[in-house]
Amino acid sequence: MRHRKTGRQLGRNTKHRRALFCNLVTALLEHERIETTEAKAKEVRGIAEKVITLGKEGTLHARRRALTMLKKKDVVAKLFRDLAGRFSARQGGYTRIIHTRTRPGDAAQLVALELVERGGEGTSTSPSSIAPSPSEA
Repeated sequence: MRHRKTGRQLGRNTKHRRALFCNLVTALLEHERIETTEAKAKEVRGIAEKVITLGKEGTLHARRRALTMLKKKDVVAKLFRDLAGRFSARQGGYTRIIHTRTRPGDAAQLVALELVERGGEGTSTSPSSIAPSPSEA
């Protein structure tokens, strides 16, 4: 029975699911906008917000904890250098989910998961500005 168990299983075992979430969070912080399914986006959103909060702490311990989730050192550097300063005034709610389209193959609802305050490129919602998620490519 699944009574009081949180989180979606997404048809994967634990290690595969954790690797998927790590890859999606890394891609989100690297590109600041990814396109994925709605269920994956809703699960990754909470993890990404916790990682950004770690970046705001700025301690060595927080950096090492972020390295366990993010798989690229340059993304960790970007998190602590750029994103932490950008979100320093916010108390949470660093991401947003925008419904984009329905995938033709299986009619899955696709969404764009993006950072609220994106740097440099504005808030264009055109499909060309969306980086595909690692699981979609």
